[in-house]
Amino acid sequence: MVRRPVAWILAVILFAEAFGIAALNWFMGVVVDRQDMSLAGLDPDRMSVSAKAGAVVFGLYFALCGLVALLVAVRNRPPAGLGRVLLISVAVVHALLGAVSWGLIGWRAFLFMVVVLALVVLLLMTYDRMEGAGGAGAEADGGDQDGSGPEHAPEPGREPEPEPEAKSDTPSGGTFTPPAPTTP
Repeated sequence: MVRRPVAWILAVILFAEAFGIAALNWFMGVVVDRQDMSLAGLDPDRMSVSAKAGAVVFGLYFALCGLVALLVAVRNRPPAGLGRVLLISVAVVHALLGAVSWGLIGWRAFLFMVVVLALVVLLLMTYDRMEGAGGAGAEADGGDQDGSGPEHAPEPGREPEPEPEAKSDTPSGGTFTPPAPTTP
């Protein structure tokens, strides 16, 4: 019930963050370029280029994570493989950014990071719970291939027949006692 709306909200937030992070880093690159000052002997052109490269890389990273959340919302399937790894990594990034933002920016930024972290974790955990209960695959085809579907279920009020016991290597006359140790 709550999976798809969470995925939609998370996708919108991650796309907004992608644009915001990219714009902020690009702006910082432009400011460093126009300042034409050195920081501890570093070349200002290199600092400007690295800030702009960071804008592109982090913007694409958050946009890719937003795309994964969007695909989860559209398909109503849990993320798998690289998509799941991206969502877990964006959760870790938001946890770290939340810890840093508490001291540097304030409690509002911390609260925003924690809300996004909670949305990512909620998205990942609600799909885990659905798969643990049988998943969409078992519900769609009526059960497993081994005949445990609803057409092979025992009738109500009747107990299922016990399965035959497997043969064991123990003698039928009594209990099995393990051999005594032979090392001194």
